[in-house]
This record gives sequence, C-alpha cells and structure tokens, in this order.
Amino acid sequence: MTERAPLSRKLSAIAESATLKVDAKAKALKAEGKPVISYAAGEPDFATPQFIVDAAAEALADPASYRYTPAPGLPALREAIAAKTLRDSGLEVSPAQVIVTNGGKQSVYQAFQAVVNPGDEVLLPAPYWTTYPEAIRLADGTPVEVFAGADQEYKVTVEQLEAARTERTTVLVFVSPSNPTGSVYTAEETKAIGEWALEHGIWIVSDEIYQNLTYEGVKATSIVEAVPDVANQTILVNGVAKTYAMTGWRVGWMVGPADAIKVAGNLQSHLTSNVNNVAQKADDRRAQRPADRGRAVPRGVRPPPSADRVGAVEDRRPRGAEPARRVLRVPRRAGPARPHLGRRDADHIARARRPHPRPGRGRGRPRRGLRPVRLPPHVVRARRRPAPRGRAAPAAAVLRLTRLVASTR
Repeated sequence: MTERAPLSRKLSAIAESATLKVDAKAKALKAEGKPVISYAAGEPDFATPQFIVDAAAEALADPASYRYTPAPGLPALREAIAAKTLRDSGLEVSPAQVIVTNGGKQSVYQAFQAVVNPGDEVLLPAPYWTTYPEAIRLADGTPVEVFAGADQEYKVTVEQLEAARTERTTVLVFVSPSNPTGSVYTAEETKAIGEWALEHGIWIVSDEIYQNLTYEGVKATSIVEAVPDVANQTILVNGVAKTYAMTGWRVGWMVGPADAIKVAGNLQSHLTSNVNNVAQKADDRRAQRPADRGRAVPRGVRPPPSADRVGAVEDRRPRGAEPARRVLRVPRRAGPARPHLGRRDADHIARARRPHPRPGRGRGRPRRGLRPVRLPPHVVRARRRPAPRGRAAPAAAVLRLTRLVASTR
C-alpha cells in the first residue's frame, strides 16, 4: 500500500498561539477545581456594555440577520468605521476601503496576504505579539526582528530600521500603543518612521487596536495622521475587542488603499464570507457612541493579592501605557534576540501562577499569596523592587503575562 501523502509543510511549521495555549491550560486547571489566576488572554475586567448587548438581542429578532450579507461587511458598519478612522486616525476614507473581519487577528492575516510576496522581508519591531511572525510566514514572507529594549522604552528608531533594511524589505509592522509593552510612540517618532517608509516605498501594517487605551494624557498618533502621504502604502488594522470588552464577539476591520482592500476582500469572500450579522449590528450600535480616548475602560486591571511579593519583574512602564501593565525584562544574549516566551515557558507560567495560603502576621490569620514563580533563567532576570512609599505595590508584580505571551484578539 502506498504511504499517505504528507501534511502541508507550511502549516506544519506554524507554532501554536502561546496566548491560547496558556489560556487553555489555565481553564483546564480551573475545571479541575484549582484556584488559578490566569494572565493568558488579554481580557478587560468588565463586561461588554449593556447597550451593545441590547443591540445584539434586537438583531436576533430580525430575520435579516439570518441571511448572507456582503462579505466585506454591512454597509452601515463600514460607514461607521470610516467615520471612526477619520476621527481617531485622521484619515478620510470611503466605506469601500473598509473590510469588517472576524476579529483583529483576521485583519492582520489578510493584511500580510495582501502585500507580502514569497521571499519578502518584513521588519518586525520586538518585543511583539506572537501572531505577527506566524502570519508573515503564512504569506511566504520572512520576519526580521528589530529589537528595542527598556533603555529606549521598547521603541525602535529609524536608524535601527535602516540598518535592518535590505533590497528584499517590503513591509514594516508598526504598533502604537505597543502590544506587548504598552509603549506609545510620540508624534515626532511616528512621523520620522512614516517618512522613512515613504522614502523607501515600504508598506506599513499599522495595528491600532489599542489606539483608545492610552493614559496620563498621552495621545497615540496614527502614522497616517503624522505622514498623510504614506496612506497609499499603509493598511490600518483595528477592532473592538479591547476598548469595549468584546473579545468573544469577533469583530475587527482593516482599512487601506482601494487596490489592497480589493485583493483582501477577494480572499475573505472565499475564506469566511461575512462576519456574523448579530455581532456586526451590535458593533454598529457601539459605533454610534465613540469612546473618549483613554476613558473607554471604566476600571483598570486589578492586581491579585500579594502582588508585591513576586520577583522576576521590573517596573519599567513606558509613559502612556496601561497603569496595570508591566513587562518582564529579557536579557540580551548572543545570537538572535528572542524577546518572547516559548511554548515550554507558557506551560511553566500557567502552572506557577497558582494562589496558595500562607501564614499572616499580627492576628495570625492566613493570607492569600502567590507562589513564587521560577521562570527559566533565559527568560527573565529575577529582581525584587519594593513599592514606593505612599503607593500601592507596583502592578508589575501582577506579571501581566498577556503582554509578553501577547493578547488574544
């Protein structure tokens, strides 16, 4: 008997999402009755606003919601997204330049499929969300990491990008506010990078899903607002998952030049067709209430008890980042930089984040603490930092692992 043909080499080379791996592990432990504190998926700590839920209920009662609708999205929602793009990104586009996707992750995938050709190099500032390199490889491109450490607030410079550029470089990934670090590029920094990309004819895939989640009066400047001329070679990807706690609704979008949106739309027509109509209609209602910049989330992520007792973290929050967000410090090593966690590390973290009782002081009552985490030495350098007087323990100790393992979209 002839041996079965092999599986796809391309798909076999793709790594599983580390975020979803940790999330699944944490849920499995919870199902066993283990008191696990999960920092896997990037989930806001509040429910989807009720007016959005009400709109979904209304859509369920509408028979039109049960039918196929245009693959690029409902016309009313595409118009609302175009208005939002003008309001928040400073770019005027027509609804025909918008595609509604099944979450921001699909828009990222389709953006690379639209502009990357076999052998193209894609500059990828690091640390980064773990889906980017896999989506690039699925488009037959080569991700080229450009590392920016804490000493430069995790923001790459034009000089670094130019040093990494070759004749095969065709795309730059630009993320501000950054996932996972929370860094927000200034308007001047954004303009410099946009002008550099424009000079060299490089496409920009700009992920703006955290656009409305800035703090301390910091504004996230869209790259197409900083350099309007670069809009003809830029695809904006966005969604409602983070700002409105709609991670499970799976509504995202991509905005770009008409020709790029056309080829991405052709792909989506075969890949998934339209996003489910109930979620689209609920998001259309959401779009009628624009979020105030930095005020969309009513409460920040709450640190668990005894967060100040966790080592292996540093309080290095970039200006404008989410107050509860900190990052692990990753040491530079010989060889290629790897500022992201591996799959074995994800397993280790999921097991380590279990609360357990520990003796208290004073009245002798037990307190809840966190089991000290022993991460592999190649991942982080352990370091304890006491909380400043008069302030709560640094939320760095929460180990917002989502931002290193990356957020689920």
